[in-house]
Amino acid sequence: MDKRKVIVVAAAALIIIVLIAAIRGIVAKLGESKPQDILNEYIGYLQNEQYEQMYELLADKSKTDYSQEVFISRNKNIYSGIEAKDIKLDNVTVEENKDEGKATVRYNMAMNTLAGNINFSNSIKLVKNEEDEYRILWSSTVIHPDLDDTEKLRTSVNKPKRGSIYDRNNVLLAGEGTISSVGLVPGKMNPDPAEDIKKLAELLEISEEKIKNSLGASYVKSDTFVEIATVSKENYTLKEELLKVKGIKISDSKGRVYPYGEQMAHLIGYVQNITAEELKENEGKGYTQNSVIGKNGLEKVYEDRLKGTSGAEIYITDSQGNRNQTLAKIEVQNGEDIKLTIDARIQKYVYNELKNEKAATVVMNPKTGEVLAICSTPSYDTNEFILGMSNSKWQALQDNENKPLYNRYQAVYAPGSSFKPVIGAIGLTTSKIDKDDDFGKSGTKWQKDTTWGPYHVTTLKSYNEKANLANALIYSDNIYFAKAALKIGKDTLSTELNKIGFNNPIKIAQTMNSSTFANNNTFESEIQLADTGYGQGKVLTNPVHLASIYTAFVNDGNMIMPYIEYKENAKVEIYIENAFSKEAANTIKEDLIQVVENQNGTAHSAKISGVKLAGKTGTAEIKASQDDETGTEIGWFNAFIADENSSKQYLVVSMIENVKDKGGSHYVIPKVKSIIQKSINL
Repeated sequence: MDKRKVIVVAAAALIIIVLIAAIRGIVAKLGESKPQDILNEYIGYLQNEQYEQMYELLADKSKTDYSQEVFISRNKNIYSGIEAKDIKLDNVTVEENKDEGKATVRYNMAMNTLAGNINFSNSIKLVKNEEDEYRILWSSTVIHPDLDDTEKLRTSVNKPKRGSIYDRNNVLLAGEGTISSVGLVPGKMNPDPAEDIKKLAELLEISEEKIKNSLGASYVKSDTFVEIATVSKENYTLKEELLKVKGIKISDSKGRVYPYGEQMAHLIGYVQNITAEELKENEGKGYTQNSVIGKNGLEKVYEDRLKGTSGAEIYITDSQGNRNQTLAKIEVQNGEDIKLTIDARIQKYVYNELKNEKAATVVMNPKTGEVLAICSTPSYDTNEFILGMSNSKWQALQDNENKPLYNRYQAVYAPGSSFKPVIGAIGLTTSKIDKDDDFGKSGTKWQKDTTWGPYHVTTLKSYNEKANLANALIYSDNIYFAKAALKIGKDTLSTELNKIGFNNPIKIAQTMNSSTFANNNTFESEIQLADTGYGQGKVLTNPVHLASIYTAFVNDGNMIMPYIEYKENAKVEIYIENAFSKEAANTIKEDLIQVVENQNGTAHSAKISGVKLAGKTGTAEIKASQDDETGTEIGWFNAFIADENSSKQYLVVSMIENVKDKGGSHYVIPKVKSIIQKSINL
């Protein structure tokens, strides 16, 4: 071979060897184990609770000193025990001795825990293994620099006291009280307790399986008090029967109580143990699997204010259990107490009058907007949810045809003639009608013209007086208000109804369903428009909203905003200013006084001696067609004290379902009258 070619080949080979060596060096450098990377990987596994992967990053010496089981147990118990989250590193510095294959990484660590933030400076040592990879020399100081292997990281939690709910006179409606805890002491039971367990299950309406499971828990010893259920402290008959079972022990304990039970159920609501789903939804709010949470009513509405914040402490103890150092601490914050505008005495009057009816009633101060009572019946005892409701009781509540769980004052209903004052006020405000207009006699049956086909507006009673606004309200003349609605017109009526809050839910802590007057706010026909004039057609009103509308009749046309949380020196909040003109509102008020005062008035039986009362009855027919005789009726009576100078200002809106064959709205009148009389005498 030519000498020159040999030299070229040799040079090329040398270059290739050099390139390969350089590439290998670069690759080796790229894959070189770096101390900070190992620490970051370790923390990444920690954040995801991947303790086995963390263990794989330990040096061989550490694996000899700590088995995988010991390592995982210590880390898991500590980090899960303090509920460590959002673990972060910063200010990381590295001191590396490559010749000896050692490194020290210094850093600041921060994390969120059940006791707040923990921040500390720390350092870890790393050594290279046979594969030239850095691994962590681990001890408990990696968890915290002041924690050695003989010490423990402890937590303590101080649960907050849930806030109480009071009425306007500081009467307890929901709060801490005394309940009776029923339990068994195994060592004092019969040798063969099968019959006793069966008897106990029957008395408490729980399963035998639940009792057996409680007795079989790992912590139970012969002298252990095993709680089985809680019962009302006042349920003396039940407790007497329970004490006949051998091994039973009953002791008083603290628990949430609802002194007014059924009377306040839909308003106050109740608390129960939090579910797994609720725990996830409320992550980060201080709840644990043992927490209770508001499930219904104001207990749910005001949950964030009532629940309070748990206090917690994270601290280090020595091998003897002595406290060495506190790492984090937050003080317990008890829940807020809440005072309502409700008067428990009036609420009791309302409930007792209506407890056997499917009804909704609102009592307000129409001058201030304070809700003094708000009740849905039939009801249920909220204490049963606290004490532990059996499946059979829960199913019975759900299956009850009277729907005691259903909150009727949040719903909407056809208002019938109780809606006529609203139509009258709109007609006067828009100048579509005049109070002195005489619409003429129409008897008890009327239609605009033959285009209505067989349909007629009917009214119960004809009268000889002029068919003007006052007489139409006194006699509750459907035909007059059907004509009034047609005179107002569909566009004006739609605008005015929306103006006074239709299609807009009114909220007094609990949100009410929106009052509506037509599908898509559109009157489909003249007949529907006419029927709306006397509270039929497709108009539906919420009792609280209707009460707010009626406040305009005592406030010169301004609708007052109802409210339920008590405020010292509260200023009146106008919900809708100039809902009606001042003249229109005062005219309607005077006419409604005559509905009670005039011997021909439909509410004359509501008259109370010495009290200037105004009111309007209403009977709404719920039937498939005009000829349907199988339908039902809803009865209303709305009344208010019309004396500006009275120290007692009450407005009551009350609705009862299924009043057909009971006298319609006249079935409601005596109940509302009784509520007002008793309230006046407080």
